[in-house]
Amino acid sequence: VVKEIRFGPNTDEHDYNFKLKHAEKFLSDGAKVKAFVFFKGRTILFKEKGEILLLRFAQDLEEVGKVEQLPKLEGKRMIMFISPKSTKKKN
Repeated sequence: VVKEIRFGPNTDEHDYNFKLKHAEKFLSDGAKVKAFVFFKGRTILFKEKGEILLLRFAQDLEEVGKVEQLPKLEGKRMIMFISPKSTKKKN
């Protein structure tokens, strides 16, 4: 199962923390997380902002997950995959 989490390049602190908690829950349930930053219009100029955001996201999830694919720009989206460290199956 792959769960998606979408960010904008200017995601605020509270929104970031909210999405971080969701990602922690998904990873602890054994699902992979596909985190991506969606660039609209001229925001594509802030590619480094998106990469910094995704790397910070990966660093904050170090305890529960590991990076499967580093941030990579595909069109208007910068995508990163995170997989759970221990695969815990639900009964």
